[in-house]
Amino acid sequence: MSERYDIGIVGAGPAGLTAAYFAARAGARVVLLDRKTPPGQKILISGGGRCNILPTHVEPGGYVTDSSPHLVRRVLAGFPLAAVRDFLTGPVGLDLHQEGEKVYPRGGGREAHSRLVGTVKHYGARLLTGADVVGVKKGHIALETGEKVLASRIILATGGMSYPRTGSDGTGYRIARRLGHTVIDPYPALVALRGGTAAHHALAGVTLPVRLAIGEGKSRIEAEGDFLFTHRGYSGPVVLNTAHAAARARMRGEHPPITVGWNRMGREEWRDVISPSRKTIRGRLREELPLRLVDLLLSEAIIPGGRKLSELRRDERKRILDALSAYRLPWTGTEGFSRAEVTGGGVSLREIDPKTMQSRVHPWLYLCGEILDAFGPIGGYNFLWAFSTGALAGRGAAA
Repeated sequence: MSERYDIGIVGAGPAGLTAAYFAARAGARVVLLDRKTPPGQKILISGGGRCNILPTHVEPGGYVTDSSPHLVRRVLAGFPLAAVRDFLTGPVGLDLHQEGEKVYPRGGGREAHSRLVGTVKHYGARLLTGADVVGVKKGHIALETGEKVLASRIILATGGMSYPRTGSDGTGYRIARRLGHTVIDPYPALVALRGGTAAHHALAGVTLPVRLAIGEGKSRIEAEGDFLFTHRGYSGPVVLNTAHAAARARMRGEHPPITVGWNRMGREEWRDVISPSRKTIRGRLREELPLRLVDLLLSEAIIPGGRKLSELRRDERKRILDALSAYRLPWTGTEGFSRAEVTGGGVSLREIDPKTMQSRVHPWLYLCGEILDAFGPIGGYNFLWAFSTGALAGRGAAA
């Protein structure tokens, strides 16, 4: 392709589309390349099609990175939540509504996708789909066909490795490494856990609030939230937000313990619940927990459900207290990249200018979105990261 562009963007997900808009709006001649048709498929499938596109507020400390948390704060301050919302409701034209602490487009992911792509085209960016990028060098983007797309500045917005069927297969990391960037080894994040016995799988659909901990000592992380039993293991917000720690441990050949305090209650709280009385242990616990879970816990603790609380032996009381306040969750692994909502790891933020997303290794290169070493919890935080970094990269490359 002999035509030369000011800016070539690799990847037309939310970060790439946002970068294209801001670069084109600034007057740059922009070409946007994506291997999939249609591009930006994660927008279409997010949240089962509903597309939780933003949170209602943001705590930068909630993002996970091997780089400095201060850099995450600087990036998010450069194009903050209010500016992202104005972008989506203004130029993009989305009608957003709030449900709890989450924000959705009324038309779901399909409308968000259509309007983002339409807005980028309206401002003159050229969109090339079916374009399989294999390499990037100063001045051009190399395609698998042998063709080259000429561009003075290049933005990598290739995504990570989660949901590879949408086009995120790790190509961006390989390109970044070849260009001399440090890449934190990618790992699945916001992902469910696998494991459990047939008795656990029979609880599929049971959900309740818990306190969950992964690991021991200094590496231990804790969180609270809703927990869900599935046919293959465990899910729910509290699992999705913490399972990256289990995934990274497995990469190191480790298998840390995962413990659960049901109903977010500690040992002393549960001790009060099962204090001696004429009630049966099964009857008292079913007042606090789903009955199917109660029966599982009593079975594993080898305690007859009809035993009165006043008749519990000391060893029985200890076993059931352990099961209620620090239940050792049997797990074997995570659902992996194929079902992870985002990818952890990526290009180190230390090698990126947080004001412009410009590479500190190559001044003609910019990076944005999931390719960078940062991800947030569920609830729209990762769309926010994509939009914020995309806006900064688009404006920075066009400046």
